[in-house]
Amino acid sequence: MSIFEQQKAKFRTQPGFVAALDQSGGSTPKALKLYGIPESAWSGDAAMMDLVHAMRVRIITSPSFNGDRILGAILFEDTMERDILGRPTAQYLWEVKQVVPILKVDKGLEAEANGVQLMKPMPELDQLLARARAKGIFGTKMRSVIKQANPAGIRAVVDQQFKIARQIIAAGLVPIIEPEVDIKCPDKAAAEDLLKAAVIASLGSLPEGQQVMLKLTLPNTDNLYAECIAHPRVLRVVALSGGYSRDEANARLARQHNMVASFSRALTEGLTAQQSDAEFNAALDRAIESIFQASST
Repeated sequence: MSIFEQQKAKFRTQPGFVAALDQSGGSTPKALKLYGIPESAWSGDAAMMDLVHAMRVRIITSPSFNGDRILGAILFEDTMERDILGRPTAQYLWEVKQVVPILKVDKGLEAEANGVQLMKPMPELDQLLARARAKGIFGTKMRSVIKQANPAGIRAVVDQQFKIARQIIAAGLVPIIEPEVDIKCPDKAAAEDLLKAAVIASLGSLPEGQQVMLKLTLPNTDNLYAECIAHPRVLRVVALSGGYSRDEANARLARQHNMVASFSRALTEGLTAQQSDAEFNAALDRAIESIFQASST
């Protein structure tokens, strides 16, 4: 079995969740601040990216972080290009930790229109996908945001996501489609109903044998996405924490059958640069175990 097929089988059959370690340029200062490193600690983007890479290395190399409870890890492009303990990051994740490497490929969000934020153009996506494939990346992730229950806007988000997903599948990778519904959306339940209908329709247009993953906001209606989870074109459905605390995100996730976490801030909540390795590893282990248990329902 090829490495790609091994990784696909892991997603299809094993319990666990996805660690989202893909804070990009815009969200990195906030992630570092929560980690106990203020903006005064660096000067310039290069130094900032060195610090966030050190944080990610500390997480990934922790004995608490491995493929027993973690299915995959979503990486920022900068992280893919770097090494961990002398090995390229994707290679280290799979060969040492048995964690499937995934790459964030979107370039951020357009201004809001029709109650949504579409993804910015990705003119160099084909080249990025070729580099990712060469580095052993299994799949990709790309995020849009839905802020209003606007049918035209939601349809535009889903159409754009699936159009680019087909490009990613053609490059030999598995796309994670992430049409996030903002947890502050004034009619979140209605937006989620519209999103589900649009996603189901688009899944039906994928050729037989092609699969995507879906990354969705924890829904107001429990098990709303059961039809998506059971769909033959869906490899796995994962949940984003969306600004909920880890405790609330876990409680909501535990009510969604066969939906697993893909948490970022909720995973790293409570981890700081100032902790000793023993304190850091214990805190990370507690976080991983709580998210693993919530993902096992």
